[in-house]
Amino acid sequence: MAHSHPVIGRRRAARVRAVRHPRREPRFFASGYPFHLVVDPAHGSWPADSAEFVVRLLFEMKFYLLFSFSSATASSCSRPPRSGPAPTSPHGSSAGSAAFLTTYALLGLVLLAVHRIRPRTAVIAAGVIVVVMAAGAAVAALAGADLVADRGAALADGRASTDALDGGPGSVIGEHVRSLPVMAGSLAVQGPLALSAFLVGLATGRHQLLADGIGRHAVALRRLELVGYPVGLTGALVFAVGGGTVGLAGLAVCILTAPLLTGAYVATLLRVFATPRGARLAPVLAPAGRMALSNYLGQSLLGVLIFTGVGLGLTGDTPPALVPVVAAAIFALQLELSRRWLARYRHGPVEWALRAVTNAERPPMRR
Repeated sequence: MAHSHPVIGRRRAARVRAVRHPRREPRFFASGYPFHLVVDPAHGSWPADSAEFVVRLLFEMKFYLLFSFSSATASSCSRPPRSGPAPTSPHGSSAGSAAFLTTYALLGLVLLAVHRIRPRTAVIAAGVIVVVMAAGAAVAALAGADLVADRGAALADGRASTDALDGGPGSVIGEHVRSLPVMAGSLAVQGPLALSAFLVGLATGRHQLLADGIGRHAVALRRLELVGYPVGLTGALVFAVGGGTVGLAGLAVCILTAPLLTGAYVATLLRVFATPRGARLAPVLAPAGRMALSNYLGQSLLGVLIFTGVGLGLTGDTPPALVPVVAAAIFALQLELSRRWLARYRHGPVEWALRAVTNAERPPMRR
């Protein structure tokens, strides 16, 4: 979830930042270069390139769709699904940001405004959004748009970002404050795509498709896997080989195919959770999902403490291949903390506060 960015008053830099997803993945804590769409010169090795490639192939452009879909499905179901855990945070290895939360707050208002939409209409609208976004990226690619017109300037900006993140609290906070204006431009990319996933999730929840297990949907889920994996992975491969969001042509392909790969992920998870072993795994993951917002914000805090100068100061010194390991360790820690918390309390701390404000009441906290 890309966010920290030094303020650079160049139009070129603003255009580059506008196409990033308003998310803050661990690699953007670990180095300031990725936000400028260039590789950190200190980490240009094959393990680093391989780690970046795998993230682009399997996770980037997919997991925020998964989060959006699962959130809308859960919120529109009259009862929670029994086939698996509650939706978890958008990316098991991600940390949040104000812009990302703002995006989802705004989309939540949109979803509330159209909550009476018919499921069929919601799915059609989602498809139209995806096609329009892909067409926009394709047109930009055909027009010869270049997101990194000056590599030297991008490298200098990356160095400045890394130095800012490696500074003290004032430097890190200033970095975030200065980046706020360009975060609005990021909503133009992720916002509509997240909305499309919200709409599909709304339709799924409205039909209670996941409320009673997968028994009567097993064939459909299997078909989704058979189509979603080959088509989705092919598009993801084009996206990854093209350099991720740097390549607009690959981005256009990924926008069209990422929903299919995300759907295949969902189908596989549901099928796994329906097995005896999966049924034992679901309760392990469920606590983290039931306090997803608290964990989401907690990931940001841990990212700051681990990587930036506020804490250990590892920004710029952590090899990209090691970043996913750190991210997995953070998520494992949060699984255990969530289990212990929910053994004593009904809600996560942030979920409790949000419920209190939304319902204008003091909900019970202790079990």
